Amino acid sequence: MIFPSIPLLAASGLVLGVSQAAVIRKEGRTCRKTQVAVLGAGVAGITAAQSLHNASITDFLIVDRNDYIGGRMRNTKFGKAPNGKPYTVELGANWVEGLESESGNVNPIWRLAKKHKIKSKYSDGDSLLTYDETGYYNFTDLVDEFDAAWEIAMKDADSIKDDNLQDTSVRAGLSLAGWKPKKDMHAQAAEWWGWDFEMAILPEQSGFLYDMYVNKAVFEHFSDSTELVIDQRGFNALIIGEANEFLKKNDPRLLLNSPVTAIKYGSSGVTVHLEDGDCIEAEYAICTFSVGVLQNEVVKFEPTLPRWKREAIEQFQMGTYTKIFMQFNETWWPRDTQYMLYADPTERGYYPMFQSLSATGFVPESNILFGTVTGTQAYQVEKQTNEETQTEIMEVLRSMFPNITVPEPTSILYPRWSQDKSTFGSFSNWPPGMTLEKHQNLRANVHRLWFAGEANSAEFFGYLQGAWFEGKEMGDRIGKILNSDGALADGEGELTRYDVLHGDTFKDEYDDANGWTIDLDD
Repeated sequence: MIFPSIPLLAASGLVLGVSQAAVIRKEGRTCRKTQVAVLGAGVAGITAAQSLHNASITDFLIVDRNDYIGGRMRNTKFGKAPNGKPYTVELGANWVEGLESESGNVNPIWRLAKKHKIKSKYSDGDSLLTYDETGYYNFTDLVDEFDAAWEIAMKDADSIKDDNLQDTSVRAGLSLAGWKPKKDMHAQAAEWWGWDFEMAILPEQSGFLYDMYVNKAVFEHFSDSTELVIDQRGFNALIIGEANEFLKKNDPRLLLNSPVTAIKYGSSGVTVHLEDGDCIEAEYAICTFSVGVLQNEVVKFEPTLPRWKREAIEQFQMGTYTKIFMQFNETWWPRDTQYMLYADPTERGYYPMFQSLSATGFVPESNILFGTVTGTQAYQVEKQTNEETQTEIMEVLRSMFPNITVPEPTSILYPRWSQDKSTFGSFSNWPPGMTLEKHQNLRANVHRLWFAGEANSAEFFGYLQGAWFEGKEMGDRIGKILNSDGALADGEGELTRYDVLHGDTFKDEYDDANGWTIDLDD
């Protein structure tokens, strides 16, 4: 994988420096002292640090194993433009999903995208052509059937909430709504388009109530509009721009290329151990690591996290969503079609989706086509070589376009998120049986060790706005504690946790103060 490094950092004005904070030297290592250690420089981490800054807490350190700001907002250079320069393509987050409603609800990511003039283009789901192994084959009627079943399922999810019934899987919910695609590969492709393309995990592995709820939060509370980011600065120019508002050039509080290996926490503070042998002693720490990192024990916690915390971590899911970029000498596919959906005759989700960056208003004359795979297929692709994947994907494209001499790409590139130690996956998803109380345990602090990230948002898990809301809330809470001068009672301002779980639905004894950002029933 190719990572943006020095050019990106130079452009941002934020480069790795040596901390000027209080330093203790012990046994040949350096141990910096700070009020708050923010672990991760993605959306949650930068937003948490910004919230601390806004609360006049300036004694913090931001630590990240990568050499750039952005986390899963990662881009790279790819291919070649007519002027000889490479294009910027997004390996991770690529869309702003849910923009703003007529009533004034604005997605904070959309607000920041406009603030930093991020170039994007409307993703039109109706600009869709469908194919199978014989070539063009119109099965958009099945796409419409899925959408109709989806609307019924959404109403059923509201009924579950109101009637205090038990949750189930999305597969069961869709089946109860009349959608049963098992025997029809075209219908399964339509389902992939309607579900997997958004959530990255099979309907069988997704919790019905809360996965429906997150869709309502994103596309009804805000809007059903989606913008594909095509900014050649990279999507993470948005979060770099925010960081530049409170970090100076060569700011010693930003420690990139600094993998965390261990976190020792307790009631009096947190010690963070780094791969190079140095450490950070902090009064508080905010851990923004992905669920995938926490599940794979990349970092050792001392003491071991309590069982109520580990159960929540292990039950939540990390999906893999892989975009495969290909550049050709020409745009040989339908130039002004945004999406092309493929129904494989034998395997659901086998190279099912292709998108054109050459479409009008995107990156014209780029001759870039990218495919998307999710779930099991994504894991398989990420284990293969580029050459193996190219062979498979070209066989699919040639079956989709039998009357065209489809050339080999001049370049191919894709990330391997499932193998990346900074993420171990792309974004989270809510599994069947995960309750609000257990999810709250995923969020809850353990002594002075706090947690943030997209997975911790009950309304927006899997989305950038989830990372933003959670980072802001945890930064605000710690800022309030630090600014209280001991005026808060013991434990006041901390998050609720549930040592004993009581059930599954919205009418359970779940305290609204746990951090709901919005009320979708308004």
